[in-house]
Amino acid sequence: MNGMTKRVCLFLTVLALGLYPAAATPADPLPKVRFETSVGDFDIELYPADAPQTVANFLRLVDDNFYASLIFHRVVANFVIQAGGYDAKLNPRNAPRTVVNESFNGRTNSKGTIAMARLSDPDSADAQFFINVNDNGQLDATPGRPGYTVFGKVIDGMDVVVDIELSNTHLAGGMAGVPTVPITIHRAARIQP
Repeated sequence: MNGMTKRVCLFLTVLALGLYPAAATPADPLPKVRFETSVGDFDIELYPADAPQTVANFLRLVDDNFYASLIFHRVVANFVIQAGGYDAKLNPRNAPRTVVNESFNGRTNSKGTIAMARLSDPDSADAQFFINVNDNGQLDATPGRPGYTVFGKVIDGMDVVVDIELSNTHLAGGMAGVPTVPITIHRAARIQP
């Protein structure tokens, strides 16, 4: 028997014994994260197939407990609620890395989705995120213009998101839309399947 014949025979033997997977396994469930805040909890589901680098960065921050004690520092009714950058005294928390823009993934900034905040540089997103509380198509990518990367959506606790959206805000630390009573993230953690 030559080498090729031996490999074919070995493959057929393994296949016959059921040691080789005959079909693809079902897709892993989408990762989920629970945010426990001072006004209640909400859960998000992430889209790793559509925004792999963004989701990997976000989950690493969650696993590192980065978001604990940060606040929702930008709340604009009928637009977005944003967090991930400041504590209750408006001291910034610097993120350890940035992530490339993945806004051309076909996902839209529709109500209830979560997206990365960034500066004018499309690849400047780091830890700050926002939840769309309205359909915000103006934030989507268009041909030749990157948008804001959508990487998940709220799947439970949208009432808490609405409570945050409708909170009273003021100008503080040079920022508009800061809730007058701090809305703090106590903990963000993966929800185990």
